[in-house]
Amino acid sequence: MKKSALILILISMVIYTCISQDKKTVAENPFLVEFDTPFQVPPYDIIDTTHFIPAFEAGIEESKSIINAIINNEEEPRFENTIIPLDKGGEILQRAVVFYSLNSANTNPTLQKIARELNPMMSAYRNEISLNQDLFQKIKTVYENRENEDLDKEQLRVVEKYYRDFERNGAALPEEKREELKKINTKLSMLSLEFGENLLAETNDFKLIIENKEDVEGLPEGVIFGAAEAAKQNDMEGKWVFTLNKPSWIPFLTYSPKRELREKIYKAYYHRGDNNNENDNKDIVAEMAKLRDQRAKLLGYGNYAEYVIDNNMAKTPENVYDFLQQVWDPAIEVAKNERDEMQQMIDDEGGSFKLQSWDWWYYSEKLRKQKFDLDEEELKPYFSLDNVREGIFYVSNQLYGLQFEERTDIPVYHEEVKAYEVKEADGSHLAILLIDSYPRPGKRGGAWCGAIRSGSYKDGEKVYPVVYIVTNFTRPTGDQPALLTFDETSTFFHEFGHALHNFFADGHYKRTSRDVPRDYVELPSQIMEHWAAEPEVLKAYAKHYETGEAIPDELIEKIKKSGHFNQGFATAEYVAASLLDLDWHTISNTENIDVNKFEADAMNDIGLIDEIIPRYRSTYFSHIFAGGYSAGYYVYLWAEQLDSDAFNAFKESGDLYNQELAAKFRKYCLAENGMGDGMEQYLKFRGSEPTIDALLEKRGLK
Repeated sequence: MKKSALILILISMVIYTCISQDKKTVAENPFLVEFDTPFQVPPYDIIDTTHFIPAFEAGIEESKSIINAIINNEEEPRFENTIIPLDKGGEILQRAVVFYSLNSANTNPTLQKIARELNPMMSAYRNEISLNQDLFQKIKTVYENRENEDLDKEQLRVVEKYYRDFERNGAALPEEKREELKKINTKLSMLSLEFGENLLAETNDFKLIIENKEDVEGLPEGVIFGAAEAAKQNDMEGKWVFTLNKPSWIPFLTYSPKRELREKIYKAYYHRGDNNNENDNKDIVAEMAKLRDQRAKLLGYGNYAEYVIDNNMAKTPENVYDFLQQVWDPAIEVAKNERDEMQQMIDDEGGSFKLQSWDWWYYSEKLRKQKFDLDEEELKPYFSLDNVREGIFYVSNQLYGLQFEERTDIPVYHEEVKAYEVKEADGSHLAILLIDSYPRPGKRGGAWCGAIRSGSYKDGEKVYPVVYIVTNFTRPTGDQPALLTFDETSTFFHEFGHALHNFFADGHYKRTSRDVPRDYVELPSQIMEHWAAEPEVLKAYAKHYETGEAIPDELIEKIKKSGHFNQGFATAEYVAASLLDLDWHTISNTENIDVNKFEADAMNDIGLIDEIIPRYRSTYFSHIFAGGYSAGYYVYLWAEQLDSDAFNAFKESGDLYNQELAAKFRKYCLAENGMGDGMEQYLKFRGSEPTIDALLEKRGLK
């Protein structure tokens, strides 16, 4: 089929008339045409929930027509007539996937209902494409003849990646096994959705309601005010409400002297999905572990972790276990010392109890104040959300020359979302950035960054990305702006690192644009965290929200001296969760799994102390059961080897804003990241492989 025929098919699909809800016509559905908005940001102000299903249906049909055109083309399969349309096609779906970002950041019962309808539809569509034998044979032919075409290095890599994608997704399996794989994929898709919905419901359902003023004594003023505001919103004026959102429960655990209330809120937190109610996740976890194991074995792997990690820098689960053990051994010893210090404090105060997990935040904060004369509340006035954001923009400008202009003419999906145009040093357009900062009932917990539209090329012209950062930071209270803890400040810098990766990724094809192994993807985010704590950088952005004065040297010194404080706990709880994740995905017996027993046995095997639980227990471990980190939660620590070593390059140069190094990092580690394997790209920047030493030193474990 000639290119002109293919174009005709694409044009016909744009005017494709789908069966729409409530008699809405194609012309009324904004997803069926290019967005007529500044920078083609989704027109949130006119998007209606009734648009989504028809848009996905039309998008699937458009995509199928492209696949059929490839299959029915009688010419010899080549890069131009097979890989290019496969890579570039499907524009309606590319617009409609905005649904998924909305369902995470601003969901409601209607969107959740749509998600339950979309999941099996999209799972069936993905199966139909990835297991299509005629399409696979076309791709295989291009792959086998790739050296005979005049392809550049990037094009060769695209061919190899597409071939490997189809192979890993089961296209080479016999028909009977392909059918079995389809069923497993669909089940897993629905279970993952259900897990996330259950977790959101569990998080939203719990409220610690305090009626007596003495029960909020000891808490910072801003925390008390926020709890009173939460009570007002729940028609409980005169009371205080604490929730399972991090800006609520963590300050309560950190400052409340009421031990029985700390226990109540913490147990509610770590029992999410484990309450034997309609939102219980134990059966889902067991079923997903079983199905993933079956899926991996169908594809020729010993277990699901082998399947996942084979595509990562680490290559094998054994390498990951060995790596984590090297960190676990020193971390748990430091954690035991931290526990003993806190127990001694309890004993010295006349406490007649053993330190428990719900005590750790409270006594570690007291110990930090005692050791370093540092109180988190003393720091927060210097880290207003606005100042931290401007600090991030400042660092990005100093490193890469980026400029940020707030725009009020760009549609946003919620009134609290701020929109920015990102420009290069020469003033040319680079990206649109949306920032969504505060918790609300329709937003899942945590912080994340994604792309509503990834950067790409169309007809040789650059298509610029639309990127979003979502966080759950403490809201402004009264006349006081949103004030961040230093941990939240680091989180903001972290997510902005992901945003930079999205801004700069510059592959000409989907499979070479921001396409990196999972254990590489945290390098761009985690390296940004280093700048947040540097004295030179702190002086530039950490300014008191009332006086405008820069953070004093004595506070910077306290931050520096306390940098390794509580790192035994922080590292041990993280590594414990990473090992739990690996254990779930190297499981040998998937019949009749007792989820809590499996988890307890896994933690006993590594020697996790009673006073610490893994950062995520199985029933609310959304990274691995409702996200993309299954058999891959270890990646944050793996990437920390890279980011610690990479930041040392700037330190060694004597210039934190070394623009020559920044340009090199941008080129090899961000823009061209899809052009080679993770370590291959890193070596182009650094010249040598990192060792674990920089990581251990950074965390004070060596």
